[in-house]
Amino acid sequence: MEFKVNSKVLERLLSKIIPAVPNRTPMPVLENFLFEIKDGALTVCATDLEISLRSSINVAADENTKMVIPARLLYEIIRSLADTQIHFETESNSKIKLSTENGIYNIGYSSPEDFPAIPNVSGENEILLSGADLKKSIDQTSFAMSKEDMRPAMTGTLLEFVEEGLKFVTTDGHRLVRYLNKEIKTNKEEQYIIPERAISVLSKLLNENEIKILLSKTNISFHIGDLEFITRLIGEKYPAYNSVIPLENENIMKVNTNDLLSSIKRMMLFSASNSKQVKFSINKTFVDVSAEDIDHGSNAKEKINCEYAGEPMEIGFNTAYVNDILSHVGDDNVIFKLHSPTKACIIEPVEKKENEELLLLLMPVRLNN
Repeated sequence: MEFKVNSKVLERLLSKIIPAVPNRTPMPVLENFLFEIKDGALTVCATDLEISLRSSINVAADENTKMVIPARLLYEIIRSLADTQIHFETESNSKIKLSTENGIYNIGYSSPEDFPAIPNVSGENEILLSGADLKKSIDQTSFAMSKEDMRPAMTGTLLEFVEEGLKFVTTDGHRLVRYLNKEIKTNKEEQYIIPERAISVLSKLLNENEIKILLSKTNISFHIGDLEFITRLIGEKYPAYNSVIPLENENIMKVNTNDLLSSIKRMMLFSASNSKQVKFSINKTFVDVSAEDIDHGSNAKEKINCEYAGEPMEIGFNTAYVNDILSHVGDDNVIFKLHSPTKACIIEPVEKKENEELLLLLMPVRLNN
C-alpha cells in the first residue's frame, strides 16, 4: 500500500486529532493513530476511551487499508518537516516508510484489530449552534465544575433542553452557574452531562463556524468543519440544582465589577490560606471589603462604592470563588442578591441580553469572630 500527501496538510490534520491521544495509559494501543484509507480518503482517528477525534483528507492512494501508527512519533516527524510531499509505503516487515526528497523515515505499524471502535452517534437529538455561542456557553460555566469524584455528575457540564432554550449548568456545591441560550429550541426536555476533560478539549477546538451536535443516550458528537469530536456522557442523574436557587433574596447590591474584582485580587493576598475568607460589610452607598491572615499578622480593608437596598449586612465568602465568578460575569456592573449571611447569594450581570440569561450562585462562609 502506498499514498502521497503534503506534509503541511497532514500536519494540520494530525494536530486536530492528537488531543485525544492519552499521555499515559494502561492500554498501549491508545497511544496510536488509526489510519484508514478508503476510496481515496485518509481518515485518522484517536481515542482515550472517553473522548475520540476523527477527521479526513483526500490522498492519492493505490488501495484501501487500515493500520495503527505510533501517534506522537509520527506527529513529531511530520511537524518537523518543511512544506514537502511525503510518500508513505508499507513494507513486509510491519514497517511504514516515509520518503521525502531529502530523507527516509521508517516507523513500525501494527494491525488495527485491537484498536477500540470509535462510536458512531446517529443522534436521537440534533441541534445546530454557532461555534462562538457554544464557546461562550462553555467559557461562562466550565470553571464551576466539581473536582470531587464522589459525585460524578457534578464533575461535568449539564446540557439541559427546556422550553425556554438550552441551559448549561455547572456546580461544585459551593457555587453554581446557569447559562441559558434562548435561541436553541427542541421539542422535548432532555438532560446530558459532558465530562470535564471533553469540555476542556472541545473549548480549544471551537471556531466561529456553525457546529452540528448529535446526541444519543450514551454519547455526544460535535461536527466542527471536517473534524468530528465524540465524547461519552456521564451516565448519572444531575442534582436537582433548581432547589438550591433562593427565590426571596430581597437585599440588592449593585457594584462595579472591575472595582470589586480588583479589590478581591488584593484580598486574596491577605486571606488565610486555609479559609481564603473575605468579608463584605455592606452599607447603603459603600461596601467594606476586608481580609485577615492571623497566622502571618497581615490584614487589609478597602471601601468600594455601591448601591444597596436592604438592611446593613456582614457576609463572608471564599476569595477564590468570588474571583472566579466576577471574572465570568461579562458585564461592567454586577448585582448581588442577598438574604442573610448564611444563605446562598445570587449574582447576575446588570445588563440583561435579549437571547441569553446568566445566573451565578455563591454559598457564603461563616465569618471568623
